[in-house]
Amino acid sequence: MGVNRMIERSRIGLNRIIYPSLNLEDFFKFTADLGLSKVELRNDLPGKGIIDSYSPEQVKDLSKKYGIEILTINALQKFNLGKFLPQLIRELKELINLCLFMGCKAIILCPNNDTNDLRDSEEIFKETVKALKTFAPIFEESGLFGYIEPVGFKESSLNSIITALETIRESGCPNYKIVHDTFHHHLGPDTFDVIENKYIPSDIGLVHISGVESSIPIEQYRDNHRILVTAQDRLENKKQIELLLKLGYKGDFSFEPFAQEVQCMEIEEIKSAINESIEYIIK
Repeated sequence: MGVNRMIERSRIGLNRIIYPSLNLEDFFKFTADLGLSKVELRNDLPGKGIIDSYSPEQVKDLSKKYGIEILTINALQKFNLGKFLPQLIRELKELINLCLFMGCKAIILCPNNDTNDLRDSEEIFKETVKALKTFAPIFEESGLFGYIEPVGFKESSLNSIITALETIRESGCPNYKIVHDTFHHHLGPDTFDVIENKYIPSDIGLVHISGVESSIPIEQYRDNHRILVTAQDRLENKKQIELLLKLGYKGDFSFEPFAQEVQCMEIEEIKSAINESIEYIIK
Protein backbone atom coordinates (compact mmCIF):
# COMPACT_ATOMS: atom_id res chain seq x y z
CA MET A 1 0.00 0.00 0.00
CA GLY A 2 1.15 3.53 -0.63
CA VAL A 3 2.24 5.89 2.09
CA ASN A 4 -1.18 7.56 2.20
CA ARG A 5 -3.00 4.25 2.53
CA MET A 6 -1.43 2.71 5.58
CA ILE A 7 -3.51 1.32 8.43
CA GLU A 8 -2.31 2.36 11.86
CA ARG A 9 -2.31 -0.45 14.41
CA SER A 10 -4.53 1.73 16.60
CA ARG A 11 -7.35 1.20 14.08
CA ILE A 12 -7.34 -2.59 14.43
CA GLY A 13 -9.55 -4.49 16.86
CA LEU A 14 -10.73 -7.99 17.70
CA ASN A 15 -14.21 -9.47 17.60
CA ARG A 16 -14.67 -11.77 20.57
CA ILE A 17 -15.43 -14.68 18.21
CA ILE A 18 -11.69 -14.88 17.51
CA TYR A 19 -10.98 -16.50 20.90
CA PRO A 20 -14.32 -17.15 22.63
CA SER A 21 -12.95 -19.47 25.32
CA LEU A 22 -11.51 -16.51 27.25
CA ASN A 23 -13.65 -14.81 29.86
CA LEU A 24 -14.24 -11.13 29.30
CA GLU A 25 -11.41 -9.77 31.44
CA ASP A 26 -8.96 -12.24 29.93
CA PHE A 27 -10.13 -11.21 26.46
CA PHE A 28 -9.47 -7.56 27.29
CA LYS A 29 -6.01 -8.49 28.60
CA PHE A 30 -5.36 -10.66 25.53
CA THR A 31 -6.21 -7.70 23.29
CA ALA A 32 -4.05 -5.30 25.28
CA ASP A 33 -1.12 -7.76 25.29
CA LEU A 34 -1.22 -7.59 21.48
CA GLY A 35 -0.89 -3.82 21.61
CA LEU A 36 -4.50 -3.40 20.46
CA SER A 37 -7.20 -1.38 22.16
CA LYS A 38 -10.52 -2.12 20.43
CA VAL A 39 -12.94 -5.02 20.73
CA GLU A 40 -16.39 -6.16 19.70
CA LEU A 41 -18.63 -8.09 22.08
CA ARG A 42 -21.22 -10.71 21.09
CA ASN A 43 -24.56 -12.00 22.29
CA ASP A 44 -24.31 -15.41 20.62
CA LEU A 45 -21.40 -17.16 22.35
CA PRO A 46 -22.46 -20.55 23.77
CA GLY A 47 -22.49 -20.55 27.56
CA LYS A 48 -21.65 -16.86 27.83
CA GLY A 49 -23.64 -13.66 28.09
CA ILE A 50 -22.60 -10.46 26.37
CA ILE A 51 -20.53 -9.47 29.41
CA ASP A 52 -20.32 -12.87 31.14
CA SER A 53 -21.15 -12.52 34.83
CA TYR A 54 -19.80 -8.97 35.11
CA SER A 55 -21.97 -5.93 35.75
CA PRO A 56 -21.91 -3.08 33.21
CA GLU A 57 -20.07 -0.96 35.79
CA GLN A 58 -17.41 -3.67 36.19
CA VAL A 59 -17.00 -3.88 32.42
CA LYS A 60 -16.51 -0.13 32.26
CA ASP A 61 -13.83 -0.41 34.96
CA LEU A 62 -12.14 -3.29 33.11
CA SER A 63 -12.16 -1.25 29.91
CA LYS A 64 -10.29 1.53 31.71
CA LYS A 65 -7.90 -0.92 33.37
CA TYR A 66 -6.80 -2.45 30.05
CA GLY A 67 -7.27 0.62 27.84
CA ILE A 68 -10.03 -1.02 25.81
CA GLU A 69 -12.70 0.64 23.68
CA ILE A 70 -15.81 -1.46 22.99
CA LEU A 71 -16.72 -0.74 19.38
CA THR A 72 -19.94 -2.75 19.05
CA ILE A 73 -22.22 -5.41 20.39
CA ASN A 74 -22.83 -8.03 17.74
CA ALA A 75 -25.77 -8.35 17.05
CA LEU A 76 -29.47 -7.64 16.69
CA GLN A 77 -30.34 -10.68 14.57
CA LYS A 78 -33.09 -10.91 11.93
CA PHE A 79 -33.54 -7.16 12.27
CA ASN A 80 -35.45 -6.89 8.99
CA LEU A 81 -38.00 -9.62 9.64
CA GLY A 82 -41.23 -7.68 10.05
CA LYS A 83 -43.14 -10.29 12.04
CA PHE A 84 -40.50 -10.06 14.80
CA LEU A 85 -40.56 -6.25 15.02
CA PRO A 86 -42.14 -5.91 18.52
CA GLN A 87 -39.63 -8.41 19.92
CA LEU A 88 -36.77 -6.68 18.10
CA ILE A 89 -37.70 -3.31 19.59
CA ARG A 90 -37.52 -4.76 23.10
CA GLU A 91 -34.19 -6.44 22.42
CA LEU A 92 -32.76 -3.31 20.83
CA LYS A 93 -33.68 -1.19 23.85
CA GLU A 94 -31.93 -3.69 26.15
CA LEU A 95 -28.81 -3.62 23.99
CA ILE A 96 -28.88 0.19 23.84
CA ASN A 97 -29.08 0.45 27.63
CA LEU A 98 -26.13 -1.91 28.02
CA CYS A 99 -24.11 0.06 25.47
CA LEU A 100 -24.81 3.32 27.27
CA PHE A 101 -23.62 1.87 30.58
CA MET A 102 -20.39 0.54 29.03
CA GLY A 103 -19.57 3.38 26.65
CA CYS A 104 -20.11 1.24 23.53
CA LYS A 105 -21.13 3.32 20.52
CA ALA A 106 -22.84 0.91 18.11
CA ILE A 107 -24.91 -2.23 17.63
CA ILE A 108 -24.51 -4.53 14.64
CA LEU A 109 -27.76 -5.22 12.78
CA CYS A 110 -27.81 -8.57 10.94
CA PRO A 111 -30.50 -9.41 8.37
CA ASN A 112 -32.59 -12.55 8.25
CA ASN A 113 -30.50 -15.36 6.77
CA ASP A 114 -32.80 -18.33 6.24
CA THR A 115 -33.56 -20.59 3.29
CA ASN A 116 -37.19 -20.65 4.47
CA ASP A 117 -37.58 -16.90 3.98
CA LEU A 118 -40.14 -16.73 1.15
CA ARG A 119 -40.42 -12.93 0.91
CA ASP A 120 -39.68 -11.39 -2.48
CA SER A 121 -37.11 -8.60 -2.89
CA GLU A 122 -39.73 -5.84 -2.79
CA GLU A 123 -41.24 -7.11 0.45
CA ILE A 124 -37.80 -7.51 2.00
CA PHE A 125 -36.84 -3.95 1.05
CA LYS A 126 -40.05 -2.55 2.52
CA GLU A 127 -39.69 -4.52 5.77
CA THR A 128 -36.03 -3.50 6.07
CA VAL A 129 -36.89 0.19 5.65
CA LYS A 130 -39.80 -0.14 8.07
CA ALA A 131 -37.51 -1.69 10.68
CA LEU A 132 -34.93 1.06 10.24
CA LYS A 133 -37.58 3.77 10.52
CA THR A 134 -39.00 2.09 13.62
CA PHE A 135 -35.59 1.81 15.28
CA ALA A 136 -34.53 5.34 14.26
CA PRO A 137 -35.95 7.26 17.26
CA ILE A 138 -34.30 4.78 19.64
CA PHE A 139 -30.89 5.27 18.05
CA GLU A 140 -31.30 9.03 17.70
CA GLU A 141 -32.37 9.51 21.32
CA SER A 142 -29.46 7.44 22.61
CA GLY A 143 -26.88 8.91 20.24
CA LEU A 144 -25.75 5.40 19.30
CA PHE A 145 -25.34 3.95 15.83
CA GLY A 146 -26.80 0.95 14.08
CA TYR A 147 -24.25 -0.77 11.85
CA ILE A 148 -26.04 -2.78 9.16
CA GLU A 149 -24.08 -5.84 8.04
CA PRO A 150 -25.03 -7.23 4.62
CA VAL A 151 -24.59 -11.01 4.71
CA GLY A 152 -23.34 -12.42 1.41
CA PHE A 153 -24.86 -15.89 1.55
CA LYS A 154 -27.34 -16.73 -1.22
CA GLU A 155 -30.17 -17.24 1.30
CA SER A 156 -29.54 -13.88 2.97
CA SER A 157 -32.36 -11.33 2.79
CA LEU A 158 -29.80 -8.52 2.47
CA ASN A 159 -26.59 -9.53 0.72
CA SER A 160 -25.84 -6.31 -1.18
CA ILE A 161 -24.03 -3.35 0.34
CA ILE A 162 -25.63 -1.07 -2.24
CA THR A 163 -29.15 -2.27 -1.41
CA ALA A 164 -28.37 -1.79 2.28
CA LEU A 165 -27.27 1.78 1.54
CA GLU A 166 -30.54 2.38 -0.31
CA THR A 167 -32.54 1.23 2.72
CA ILE A 168 -30.53 3.59 4.93
CA ARG A 169 -31.21 6.52 2.58
CA GLU A 170 -34.90 5.58 2.53
CA SER A 171 -35.04 5.49 6.34
CA GLY A 172 -33.87 9.11 6.56
CA CYS A 173 -31.94 8.37 9.75
CA PRO A 174 -28.33 9.59 10.11
CA ASN A 175 -27.53 7.01 12.80
CA TYR A 176 -27.06 4.09 10.41
CA LYS A 177 -23.86 2.98 8.73
CA ILE A 178 -22.62 -0.10 6.89
CA VAL A 179 -20.38 -2.88 8.17
CA HIS A 180 -18.17 -3.79 5.24
CA ASP A 181 -17.37 -7.45 5.91
CA THR A 182 -14.66 -8.65 3.54
CA PHE A 183 -15.96 -12.24 3.62
CA HIS A 184 -19.55 -11.29 2.90
CA HIS A 185 -18.61 -8.69 0.28
CA HIS A 186 -16.67 -11.36 -1.62
CA LEU A 187 -19.71 -13.65 -1.57
CA GLY A 188 -22.22 -10.90 -2.31
CA PRO A 189 -23.31 -9.36 -5.63
CA ASP A 190 -21.49 -6.01 -5.49
CA THR A 191 -18.46 -5.58 -7.77
CA PHE A 192 -15.42 -3.46 -6.98
CA ASP A 193 -16.53 -0.94 -9.62
CA VAL A 194 -19.96 -0.58 -8.04
CA ILE A 195 -18.44 -0.11 -4.60
CA GLU A 196 -15.98 2.49 -5.88
CA ASN A 197 -18.70 4.49 -7.62
CA LYS A 198 -21.46 4.29 -4.99
CA TYR A 199 -19.64 4.20 -1.65
CA ILE A 200 -18.60 7.28 0.29
CA PRO A 201 -16.37 6.99 3.39
CA SER A 202 -19.04 8.26 5.76
CA ASP A 203 -21.25 5.29 4.79
CA ILE A 204 -18.93 2.86 6.56
CA GLY A 205 -19.06 2.32 10.31
CA LEU A 206 -16.69 -0.63 10.58
CA VAL A 207 -14.78 -3.17 8.49
CA HIS A 208 -14.83 -6.85 9.45
CA ILE A 209 -11.81 -8.84 8.29
CA SER A 210 -11.42 -12.58 7.83
CA GLY A 211 -9.79 -14.79 5.22
CA VAL A 212 -10.50 -18.04 3.42
CA GLU A 213 -7.87 -20.36 1.99
CA SER A 214 -10.03 -23.38 1.15
CA SER A 215 -10.17 -24.36 -2.54
CA ILE A 216 -13.85 -25.35 -2.38
CA PRO A 217 -16.29 -23.48 -4.68
CA ILE A 218 -17.16 -20.02 -3.40
CA GLU A 219 -20.86 -20.88 -3.03
CA GLN A 220 -19.83 -23.44 -0.39
CA TYR A 221 -18.00 -20.91 1.79
CA ARG A 222 -19.46 -20.71 5.30
CA ASP A 223 -18.48 -19.08 8.59
CA ASN A 224 -16.43 -22.12 9.64
CA HIS A 225 -14.04 -21.45 6.73
CA ARG A 226 -13.18 -17.96 8.00
CA ILE A 227 -9.64 -17.71 9.34
CA LEU A 228 -7.01 -15.00 9.78
CA VAL A 229 -5.82 -13.30 6.60
CA THR A 230 -2.55 -14.55 5.10
CA ALA A 231 -0.85 -14.39 1.70
CA GLN A 232 -2.93 -17.45 0.69
CA ASP A 233 -6.20 -15.54 1.14
CA ARG A 234 -8.87 -16.07 -1.54
CA LEU A 235 -11.17 -13.19 -0.52
CA GLU A 236 -9.01 -10.40 -1.95
CA ASN A 237 -8.83 -8.76 1.47
CA LYS A 238 -5.90 -6.56 0.55
CA LYS A 239 -7.64 -5.36 -2.60
CA GLN A 240 -10.82 -4.62 -0.66
CA ILE A 241 -8.95 -2.76 2.06
CA GLU A 242 -6.91 -0.84 -0.51
CA LEU A 243 -10.12 0.32 -2.17
CA LEU A 244 -11.71 1.41 1.11
CA LEU A 245 -8.60 3.39 2.03
CA LYS A 246 -8.48 4.91 -1.46
CA LEU A 247 -12.08 6.05 -0.99
CA GLY A 248 -11.02 7.78 2.22
CA TYR A 249 -12.18 5.38 4.92
CA LYS A 250 -10.53 6.36 8.20
CA GLY A 251 -12.39 4.08 10.62
CA ASP A 252 -11.61 0.81 12.34
CA PHE A 253 -10.93 -2.75 11.18
CA SER A 254 -11.95 -5.73 13.30
CA PHE A 255 -10.78 -9.33 12.90
CA GLU A 256 -13.75 -11.72 12.84
CA PRO A 257 -12.58 -15.29 12.09
CA PHE A 258 -15.09 -18.00 13.03
CA ALA A 259 -13.05 -21.12 12.22
CA GLN A 260 -12.35 -23.52 15.08
CA GLU A 261 -8.81 -23.96 13.81
CA VAL A 262 -8.25 -20.35 14.91
CA GLN A 263 -10.33 -20.47 18.08
CA CYS A 264 -8.59 -23.64 19.32
CA MET A 265 -5.01 -22.40 18.95
CA GLU A 266 -2.80 -22.17 22.01
CA ILE A 267 -2.75 -18.60 23.26
CA GLU A 268 0.82 -17.78 22.23
CA GLU A 269 0.21 -19.39 18.84
CA ILE A 270 -2.85 -17.26 18.14
CA LYS A 271 -1.09 -14.10 19.31
CA SER A 272 1.67 -14.81 16.80
CA ALA A 273 -0.87 -15.56 14.05
CA ILE A 274 -2.77 -12.33 14.72
CA ASN A 275 0.44 -10.29 14.62
CA GLU A 276 1.46 -11.93 11.35
CA SER A 277 -1.96 -11.22 9.86
CA ILE A 278 -1.81 -7.58 10.95
CA GLU A 279 1.63 -7.18 9.41
CA TYR A 280 0.43 -8.75 6.16
CA ILE A 281 -2.57 -6.43 5.97
CA ILE A 282 -0.84 -3.16 6.83
CA LYS A 283 2.39 -3.55 4.90
